[in-house]
Amino acid sequence: MRADAQRNRIRILVAAEEVFTETGPGASTEEVARRAGVAIGTVFRHFPTKGDLLGAIMKRLLAELIESAGERGGGEGLFEFFTELTAQASYKRTVVGLLESGGTAVRLPEAVGHLSEAVGGLLSEAQAAGTVSPSVELPEVMALLVSVTHGALHGGWDAELRERTLAVVFAGLRPR
Repeated sequence: MRADAQRNRIRILVAAEEVFTETGPGASTEEVARRAGVAIGTVFRHFPTKGDLLGAIMKRLLAELIESAGERGGGEGLFEFFTELTAQASYKRTVVGLLESGGTAVRLPEAVGHLSEAVGGLLSEAQAAGTVSPSVELPEVMALLVSVTHGALHGGWDAELRERTLAVVFAGLRPR
């Protein structure tokens, strides 16, 4: 893909995420094009349907999460990542709801499965630092991550509920 086409694609995705989050299912691709500073034809060239656009937003969000996990580390990196992912799930609820209502199922366990390697690294570092019990294994951490994220996503958790829930999860992960 040419550099200008790649820049347009990124601008469209950023604008689409904003528009769908603010406006909901009635968001127009014309508004996405306007905010991205491109013609409507450019939007449709990259994303022929609204479902294609929403699917691309989810792929972009997943890539950002994997990058974020890779940037963290040390004793608190795993806890920071849990916190970030749960907060984003609550915030991204509108986009995921649109995907599901449009027939594009979001299989959160599948998507989070791509994060296993990065989360495994965070787990190893936290265990080496002594902030996570050595008996905790990656499948348990991934199950907790998927469960908490799913709860925040579909339960519409507010910040206080997220914090209290994560405090319970984190207490269970820490050494006794």
